[in-house]
Amino acid sequence: MKEQKDITIQNLLTVKSIVTILLTVVFSALSLRGGISGEQFLNIFSVVIAFYFGTQYQKGEQQKGGDQE
Repeated sequence: MKEQKDITIQNLLTVKSIVTILLTVVFSALSLRGGISGEQFLNIFSVVIAFYFGTQYQKGEQQKGGDQE
């Protein structure tokens, strides 16, 4: 169980994850302060999250050998 927790923490500390979390925090703060509109926030956030989960999915497929025919 401890190994699984360590792996999860290591995955959260990847550069991609840190950038995603920081962008989420920054754009949330800007949206709450009125620096950007809700629509702009939604567009930016959607792109960031789609990229993050898209690369996570692709990584999982490569590990499973999904690229082999």
